Amino acid sequence: MEFRTRLMTLMSIDSLIVFFSIYMSYFLLSASPMIPMAIIVSSVALFVFHHLFAYYFRLYQRVWSYASIQELSAIFKAVTLTIIVVGLILMVSFQGFFVRTLAITWMLHILLIGASRFSWRIYRDKKLINRDKQKRTLIIGAGNGGMLVVRQLVNSETSELNPIAFVDDSPTKQHLEIMGIPVQGTTKDIHRIVEEAGVEHIVIAIPSLSKDAMNRIFKECSKTEARTQIMPSVEDIMSGRVEVSQIRDVQVEDLLGREPVELDTVKIAGKLTGKTILVTGAGGSIGSEVCRQVCAFQPGKMILLGHGENSIYSIELELRKSFPEIEVITEIADVQDKERMIDVMKKHEPHVIYHAAAHKHVPLMERNPHEAIKNNVVGTKNVAEAADLSGVGSFVMVSTDKAVNPTSVMGASKRITEMIVQYMDTISETKFVAVRFGNVLGSRGSVIPLFKKQIEYGGPVTVTHPEMERYFMTIPEASRLVLQAGAIAEGGETFVLDMGQSVKIVDLAKNLIRLSGFSEDEITIEYSGMRPGEKLFEELLGKNEVHEEQIYPQIYRGKTPPVNIQVVFELVGEFDSMTAEKLRERVLDIAHFRVDRLRHLSVVK
Repeated sequence: MEFRTRLMTLMSIDSLIVFFSIYMSYFLLSASPMIPMAIIVSSVALFVFHHLFAYYFRLYQRVWSYASIQELSAIFKAVTLTIIVVGLILMVSFQGFFVRTLAITWMLHILLIGASRFSWRIYRDKKLINRDKQKRTLIIGAGNGGMLVVRQLVNSETSELNPIAFVDDSPTKQHLEIMGIPVQGTTKDIHRIVEEAGVEHIVIAIPSLSKDAMNRIFKECSKTEARTQIMPSVEDIMSGRVEVSQIRDVQVEDLLGREPVELDTVKIAGKLTGKTILVTGAGGSIGSEVCRQVCAFQPGKMILLGHGENSIYSIELELRKSFPEIEVITEIADVQDKERMIDVMKKHEPHVIYHAAAHKHVPLMERNPHEAIKNNVVGTKNVAEAADLSGVGSFVMVSTDKAVNPTSVMGASKRITEMIVQYMDTISETKFVAVRFGNVLGSRGSVIPLFKKQIEYGGPVTVTHPEMERYFMTIPEASRLVLQAGAIAEGGETFVLDMGQSVKIVDLAKNLIRLSGFSEDEITIEYSGMRPGEKLFEELLGKNEVHEEQIYPQIYRGKTPPVNIQVVFELVGEFDSMTAEKLRERVLDIAHFRVDRLRHLSVVK
C-alpha cells in the first residue's frame, strides 16, 4: 500500500473512532436523546487535536505489523494529551469538565485505536505465516539474545523456524513465559524437551557464551537429532555486518580455543596509522588476515609481498574494495632473492614489516629439507637484513610452537629463524621480535580442511594417534597477536599466546563429524600412525624460556636463550651441498644446541 493511501485509510479510521468514542460515552451516561453543544464542541476538538498529536507522535508513520510496547506508548500519549486539551477547552467554554464522559471517551479511544493498529500484527502473525510448515524450534537462552531471535523469527514471513520453547539456566526464569513462549527447563533438560516436544531445530542464543559453556551446551544438543545453530554475535549485529535472522551453523571455532585477546588499539594505532606497512606471505592464511586487520588502523600505504600471484591478486582485490581510501601496492617477489628484498625495501621504505612467508607443512618439509631451509631460514635472513639496511622501525616474524624442542625439519627451521631474529636485534636499530602460534584453525594445510574433505567423501577420518594433542587458535586471533606483539615490542622478544588447554585431535575429529550432521557410526575414525617429525604433544615455551608473568593479558614473553649465530651462517652457506639426511640432522642439532661447536657459545643478548 502506498504511503498516501495508507495515511488516508488510517486517518479515516481514527476519525470514525474519535466521533464514536465521544458520542457513545455521552449516550452511555445520559438518557436524553438531545446532544448538547458541549458534546458537539468536544467531538470537533477531539477530531482536530487527535490528528495533531497523532502526527506529532508519528502514529501514521509506524509499521503496525511489527507493533510493540513502543507503539502502545505512543498511542497512550497521543490519546491522553488529546483528552486533557479537550477537557481544558470544556472548562473554559462551558464551565464544566464532564469528567465521566471524557474518562469513558479516553478508555474507548485507547481501546479502539490500539485494536485498529494491533490487528495488523495479529492478522500478520495468524494469517500470513503458516506455522504448521515451520520447524519446531528450541531457543537456548531466554535473555536479550533469545528475545531478539524470537522476535525476528516470529515477525519473519520467510522464516522456516517456529520457536516453541526456551531453556535457560537462570532459576528466576523457570516456569515463566517470555513473548508467549514458555521456559521449560535448563540446559540439562535439552534432550528431554527435544524428545517430548518434537523439537526439530535448536538455536543457541547467548552471544556472550564462553567457550567452555558452548562446549557443554553443544554436547547436550548433540545427544539429540535436532539441527543445532547459533545466533550471530552482538558485535556483528550492531555493526551491521549481519542481521539477527542470519542464524548460522555452529563452527569448530566456536568450540575450541579461549576467549579472544583484546587489542591495545591505542598502541597499535600509533604504530600503524598513516604508516607504510609491508607484509610478506600476504596471500597466505595468516598474512592475508594480518593485512585485513592492519588496514582497519588506516595505514598510509599497504605493501603486499608474496610469491603466488593468484593469492596476492585475491587479497589485493579484497582490500581495495573494503578499504578504498588506503593505497594498496603488490610486489610479486620471492623472499629467497636477497637483492629483490633489498630493492623492495628501498623502494617503499616501510615502517613496519610483518614476516609471514614460510613453508609450514611438517611431513612435506621432512621430505624436502632443502626447501625448508631455503624458504624459512634463508628467506627470513634475507628479509631481516634488507629491513636492517632500509632502517625499518619494527620487524615481526611469525613463528610456531613446533620451534620448541623440535622433532621436525620445519620446527627446527623455525627455531633457527628465531635465532636470526634475536641476533639481528642485537646489531640493528630495527626492533626484531618473533611471535609463536599453536595450530591455526582453517589455515591452509591444517587438519580442519582435511577432516572436512574426508567427511564430505563419507569417511573415514584419519587421525595419526589417539593421544595426539595440539593447541589451537583462530586465524583472526593469531593475526591479532601479531599486531599486538609489534605494538609492545622492545626488541629481541619471543611472544607466546596463553592458548589455554590443548585439544585432542580425535576429539576435534568427533566434533567435526557431529557438526557435519553425522554420527560416529556413519563416519568412522581410523588411526594412521604418527608421521615423521611429529610429536604427541606440542610446547609453547622451552624450560629455559619460561617467564611466568604475562606482559599483556594472555600474552607471555619467552626468555631469550644464548645464540651462536656463526653456526647458523655456516648452515646457510653449506646446506646446498648436504644430503637430505645430513641436513635434517644438522638443523636439529643447531636447534637443540647439540653441535660440538656450540659448547663454546659466542653469546649475544
